[in-house]
Amino acid sequence: DNMDIERERGITIKSQAVTLPYRARDGQEYLLNLIDTPGHVDFSYEVSRALASCEGVLLLIDAAQGVQAQTIANLYLAMENNLGIIPVINKIDLPTADVDRVLEQIDMELGLDPSSHLKCSAKEGIGVEEILEAIVQKIPPPKGSPESPLAALIFDAQYDSFRGTIVHCRVFEGMVRKGDTIRFLSNQAAYQVEEVGRFSLRRERMEQLVAGEVGYIIAGIKTISDVHIGDTLP
Repeated sequence: DNMDIERERGITIKSQAVTLPYRARDGQEYLLNLIDTPGHVDFSYEVSRALASCEGVLLLIDAAQGVQAQTIANLYLAMENNLGIIPVINKIDLPTADVDRVLEQIDMELGLDPSSHLKCSAKEGIGVEEILEAIVQKIPPPKGSPESPLAALIFDAQYDSFRGTIVHCRVFEGMVRKGDTIRFLSNQAAYQVEEVGRFSLRRERMEQLVAGEVGYIIAGIKTISDVHIGDTLP
């Protein structure tokens, strides 16, 4: 947690985007780009931009509280983006957990196949490996060609007083590297790229970001208003 309010109150509003190297049971090495979304319904636009950056979703359902309003709202957004959906029942370690009731809600209220669900406890580490295997098996790999012109979607941003606005993006086509000139489609503002990289809990500098990858771009963007969540970098 690196937001001031998260540290002050000991809560997580949104987990950090991360590129997770994973060796699956089939022996292959995968890079899993995980992007969290805010849970509250007031952040529906931010959620929609994050979902537009993904190929699939883990629909987390609290084993104690069951299906909530934002669960249904986020499910509809995922369906609109034609994403693969894996329902995950979390917090099964709680004394008040009622998995059977949640399974009934998955069937009746969400209209999903309850047999496709996974159970886990992030606190106890139960079911985590099964979730990672399900991502590898059920979520399609990203498409796109590094040879195509650059097309990237901005799904988040943060301001650094020294480096300017740091853009978080998903690259759909082409590639971007240090020295390239990027242009924001919404306002035609152009900047020269100073650094690119991916998220390994902390920012990890890379030579380039190519189609299918998620990462950050630093380009000395001091004018915060030039960056709009949901904008496209052509």
